[in-house]
Order: sequence, then structure tokens, then C-alpha cells
Amino acid sequence: MEFYTRKKKPKLYGLLIFSAVFFAVIAVLYALSQTTKFAGQKYIILLLPLYFAAVLAVLIVSLIRQIEYNPYSYNTIYYFGFSLFVLSVLVTHIIAAVRFLAGEEEYGLRESAKLVLGSARMYMILTLPLLVAFSVGLLISNIVLIKKEGAKPTNTLGIVLAIILMAGEGLLIGFGSAARGGFSVAVNLLCAVFVYAECMMFGTIFADVFTATHIPAFNKDYIIILGCRVAKDGSPTPIMRDRIERAIDFYDMQVEATGKAAKFIASGGKGGDEPVSEAECMSEYLISKGFLPEQILVEDRSENTLENMKYSFAMTADDSKCAFSTTNYHVFRSGIAANRAQKFKAEGIGAKTRWYFWPNASVREFAGLMTGHRGKQILVLLGLLAVYMVLALIAW
Repeated sequence: MEFYTRKKKPKLYGLLIFSAVFFAVIAVLYALSQTTKFAGQKYIILLLPLYFAAVLAVLIVSLIRQIEYNPYSYNTIYYFGFSLFVLSVLVTHIIAAVRFLAGEEEYGLRESAKLVLGSARMYMILTLPLLVAFSVGLLISNIVLIKKEGAKPTNTLGIVLAIILMAGEGLLIGFGSAARGGFSVAVNLLCAVFVYAECMMFGTIFADVFTATHIPAFNKDYIIILGCRVAKDGSPTPIMRDRIERAIDFYDMQVEATGKAAKFIASGGKGGDEPVSEAECMSEYLISKGFLPEQILVEDRSENTLENMKYSFAMTADDSKCAFSTTNYHVFRSGIAANRAQKFKAEGIGAKTRWYFWPNASVREFAGLMTGHRGKQILVLLGLLAVYMVLALIAW
């Protein structure tokens, strides 16, 4: 799938209108069942699977269109994460509809509302095996990381997240089994908040892996290499060397495919404890690999990823096509920084890192992404609260 091939950003206005019409129909069916002999509300359970199937289809199409428009977006996370949740809700309601048709259960408006209220807890139950496997993987990778790199606080993030995930799953699923009345509503709301975070985590994993493994189109004018710490002797650290080598690999692939030779932009300033700037270190490494100085632009002012992108783009023409090389777990977040810098359409290429390092680093990237867009997180959580309050009023 190619990036940046769609000109318009996907919108969900159609889904909002469809939802409004659907729930207006639900209200009419309920009103008819209260004022006439037509028992319309019992058929609501048959309409809900159709609604959730439509929502799922819209989210999947929107995800594909978002990738074609701009994959380095929070919307990529939202569309994928919520698609998983809606899929589980759809499965739950299909089962309920089948039981209704078989005469095993009766579903009025209240029963249907209760089913939706419990959908977050049901999602937690359905995804429990996946979450257990994921948490075990995090624990193993972090134990190996600590043995290799030392017990620094940042090297324990995976262990902390694994404990939170398993404790949250166990407590909320357990409380949900015994909860009644208003306490049940509170537990379901907590489950929804937990599931929201879980969906964002799965969405971030998808976005990280998808963008890190993507091969950009072979039409690039520049390849930006994002800097990282320089070794004490002025040589590239393993992570920096991997980023440079990945950029060289792409350069060679493009020359072989199209004959077009891109220029490198070595981007990174000099930290207080570094003997040379990151850009100078990368430039010298490229020259040692046989590249000429005129093939390399040196950007040595930046202090973070956003500045990497901003200052590097300033060295290119407005219509230049760029790729950027960074470590695999950092591609997605770097792409967001590229868009923030100048709305510049750049494609990332991911350098491999040690298998035990990526999970912990991904947790750090996930935390950074979530805290970096606090306004949207608050709006979504307030929306969840409003929906659950309405459902609670209907159900109880």
C-alpha cells in the first residue's frame, strides 16, 4: 500500500449521521411498542448486529484511506484500535441475536442496553488470551533487557505495563461477575476506560509495525538520518550505525530500481557530553563508506526529533521527496513529528534493533504518544462517560 496517494482526509460525518438515524429508528420502535400492540422493541436485538457491522466496515475503510492519506496520524491508531473493539461487540450481538431467534432469550430495550453496557467487559474476556501472551512477552523481553543493559528505571517499563494489564484484567473481570445495580454500571465504565487504553495500545503496536516495515516509493531526493547519542570516542553507537546502514540500504535499493541517487541529510546536534555533533559523526561514517562530501548535507542544530525534521526540511526544496531513517520503534512517532514540522510528506524506513529492546522502547513510545495528545484523549473519555450514563439510564 502506498502512502500519501489520497488527497482528502477520511471523515466520519457519515457514520455520525447513520448513527443518529439508526437510534431514531430504535426510539420509534420502542415508542410503538409502548403505545400499540406492535412489540417493536424486541426486534432491536436483531438490528444491533447490522449497526455494528456497518460501523466496523466504516472503520476498516477509514483505516485504509487514512493510510493512503497520511499513515503517521493518531487516526491510524484510533481506527485500528476501535475496529478490534467493534468486532468483539459485533460477535457478542450476533450471538445474542441467534439466541433470540432460537427462543432462548428475550431482549427488550433494557436488555439490549445492558448488553451494550457489558461490551467492554466482554471484550476484556475475549482478548484475555492475547493479553496474557502479550504480557508474558513483555516480561521476558524486559528481563533479558535488564540482564543486557542494566536495571535502569526506563528498562522496567514493560514489566510495569504487564503488571498493570494483568491486574486490571483480573480485577475488573472479577468485580464484573459479582457487581449489581449502580456498582455494576461503575465497573462497566471502568472496563470501558481500561478497554480504551487497551485499544490505543493495540492500535499503536499496529501503527509502529506497519510503518516500520513499509518500503517507501523509490523516488526520493533526500534521505534524512535521525541522530542519536554519539559514543565517547566520537564513533557511532550501534543504534546510530544501524540507522545509517538502513539509509544506505534504501539508497542502494533506489539506485538499483530507478537509477536515482538521493542525497543524505545527517541530522542531529551536539549534546553537552558528546565529543562531536551527531550530524558530523554520521557524515564521517558515510564518507568512510565511500560517499562523497557533496552527497551529504549536515544539519547540526537540532536537539529533538521535531527539530530534526524542521531543520532538515529547511535544507530541501518545497517539492522535494524525502525519506527518513530511524530505529523501527521510532518510525511512527517520527512521522508525526515530520507532519508537525511543515506538513511535509516524508516516509520512514525502520532500522532493526535487538529483539529484546523493541518491546520496552515501544512502551515508551506509546506513553509519549498518549501524553502528547492529551486533549483528544480527554474528549474521547468524556464521550465514553456520556454514552455510559445514557445507557445506564435506559438499562436501570
